[in-house]
Amino acid sequence: MVFIRTKLKLYRKMIKSLQTGLLLATGLAGYMSFRCPVFNAPQLLAVAGSLFLAISGSTVLNMWYDRDIDARMLRTCMRPLASGQVSSKEALLLGLILSISGIGWALATGLMFGLIVAAGLFLDVVVYSVWLKRKTAWSIVWGGISGGMPILAGRTLAVGGFDWVGIVLALGILFWIPTHIMTFNIRYKEDYQSAGVPTFVSRYGIAVTRKIIVACSIFAALMMAAAAVGIGMYIGYLRLLVVLSIGLVVLSINSLLKPSEKINFGLFKYASLYMLSAMILMILV
Repeated sequence: MVFIRTKLKLYRKMIKSLQTGLLLATGLAGYMSFRCPVFNAPQLLAVAGSLFLAISGSTVLNMWYDRDIDARMLRTCMRPLASGQVSSKEALLLGLILSISGIGWALATGLMFGLIVAAGLFLDVVVYSVWLKRKTAWSIVWGGISGGMPILAGRTLAVGGFDWVGIVLALGILFWIPTHIMTFNIRYKEDYQSAGVPTFVSRYGIAVTRKIIVACSIFAALMMAAAAVGIGMYIGYLRLLVVLSIGLVVLSINSLLKPSEKINFGLFKYASLYMLSAMILMILV
């Protein structure tokens, strides 16, 4: 039992439970923005289960591929793979099992839903991590697109096809991700430089990166507001979303005008809280 608990603890670290949970929340929000979970419980369970497996699988596969980078960064050198607590063979097998199970369940739930989930995993692992992450700072765009796939998949399954609200929701995630990731890049810029991973901070400088963060925050807020109107969000919830969006924009502008480590990390944490809150409001409608 001790061995099993130890393994599960290591596996939980490998799937980055907080990141996986946030992406899973976007997928559920996309589905529940159109479908009532009370009358669609089996399908909602399928959405949650398949997305959890697929997202977890892609995260493990990314960690498997990036194990050499993680070993060179102080922030990540104690991760299970980088520290040798989990073998690369074991991690690869785990990632493949989770990914294949997730995609298979998603395809069984709905063809279009499954194809979008599979596309998200392919973009995240193959395009973002394997192909572009070590070559260009612009890889973050593809990472953002893959991050938008869960919410698009959930919305598409609920609606029965693509609609403009689903596209706008995915764009909201795409623009939100730079706000989240680039503030992280600024905080740990030395780590990324020592690992040889190109970021906007190393390529264009901190000042330009902060301006991009402001622009992305504004566009993310606009996309979320447009989607909220599109799904018919109650006026009270819509007002709260507007307040949260204004907070995101103001904090990002403040990080540009009065740059500091404290404000930068505050923006990083607020960006996660903002997206989780937005997803909860989308679910409540």
